[in-house]
Amino acid sequence: MIQFFNEDVEFKVPNPRKTKLWLKNIIESEGFGLNQINYIFCSDEYLLSINQQYLNHDFYTDIITFDNSDEEQTIEGDIFISIDRIKENAEQLSKVFNEELLRVLVHGVLHLVGYDDHEDKDELLMREKEDSYISLFQFIK
Repeated sequence: MIQFFNEDVEFKVPNPRKTKLWLKNIIESEGFGLNQINYIFCSDEYLLSINQQYLNHDFYTDIITFDNSDEEQTIEGDIFISIDRIKENAEQLSKVFNEELLRVLVHGVLHLVGYDDHEDKDELLMREKEDSYISLFQFIK
């Protein structure tokens, strides 16, 4: 099950049914089963406080992913996303908001299935995966 929540922002995922189906397809194509993902959309300040409290990082970020799974090959997690960061990133990258939103949504899933982006080569692989999966969104009915 994939659920969308708001913490301190008003936000609705465009086309939530299609988005959930797209995310489930990504999880399955990576060889995983889905238990539950909670996407929590929030502000910069809310995500900063989570970053400080749980990760001891004192900077803004667009996403924080918590893996709560107990079983191998099964996805369960909480993904916090700053709507403020997505808007700013989209502007800076000359992307439309919805495309940047898809990138961040899939980025969290890729973390849950085991991808990392701490090193340049790993970040490049994640970007390639994100781009590939974003290109498939249009084919979801």
